[in-house]
Amino acid sequence: MATASATGVTGSVQPKTVMITGASSGIGRACALRMDRAGWKVFATVRNEADALRLQSDASPRLQTILLDVTDPDQIAAAARTVGQSVGGNGLHGLVNNAGIAVGGLVEYLDPAELRRVLETNTIAPLSVTKPLIPLLRRARGRIVMISSIAGFSSTPLLSPYSASKFALEALTDGLRLELNPWGIEVVSVQPGAIKTEIWQKARAYVEGELRKYPPEAFEQYGPLLERISDSLDRPRGVDAEEVARTVDMILTVSRPKARYLVGRDAVIRNLIERLPTSLRDRVILSRMPEYGTDAELPPNELREAGHEDLSQ
Repeated sequence: MATASATGVTGSVQPKTVMITGASSGIGRACALRMDRAGWKVFATVRNEADALRLQSDASPRLQTILLDVTDPDQIAAAARTVGQSVGGNGLHGLVNNAGIAVGGLVEYLDPAELRRVLETNTIAPLSVTKPLIPLLRRARGRIVMISSIAGFSSTPLLSPYSASKFALEALTDGLRLELNPWGIEVVSVQPGAIKTEIWQKARAYVEGELRKYPPEAFEQYGPLLERISDSLDRPRGVDAEEVARTVDMILTVSRPKARYLVGRDAVIRNLIERLPTSLRDRVILSRMPEYGTDAELPPNELREAGHEDLSQ
């Protein structure tokens, strides 16, 4: 594999540089190690020293870890200073905003504070991390990669909070791509489907905690649906995180990247489903869900006229 390099102001050859957030595990870790193997100088952000040591043990001496909570303004500013001092006049060639959290739940019982938390981490944090690095990206005509999700264009039951954060991230990505166009800074969205990472274990712990907060009537109304999400977490599936890392590598090195990339067969299928008329789209998605709900609120005569099959659609 060829080593990535750039010519500095003094004429010396320097490795190309990229900052990757959320590199402790999963997609971020896979991206950091892949770009390190490709010869890039990687600034990999992690949440604690233990994660830093684990990542460094599998990487070359070029890789530099930075402790960063992407929701902490002071840590963001410090990380930007560290990167700026290291890259100097060569600028930054890539930024991969990967850090994020998976949050789900029923909209009817959604705590607004929980929605604010996921928006803060998945939408506002990528913006906050990107802003101080734009001057460095201008110097190198660098690229920004937003790790989004199929949830960024397709909202489904129990994932509305997460989808809201990713839909908003897609809007920011589109706007930023157009605004930074005069400087040749490409801004690209990566939209993976299910990925085999530690997020499944984290999601199970989160779901179990949230379900304990629900009142009894939530299980009476949505019981089969809630059971389905618990069961699905026992059968994690998807493509390897390396597939996403391969896509990120290509985005950072190809001459003209596309605006967005789907990763995984389920992402391609969901994209096709979203092109259907809304009523048909909804019917397809609901057909994959267990039947839930109650007809008790309908008067008996209306229930007979409507018919159970029509109500279930």
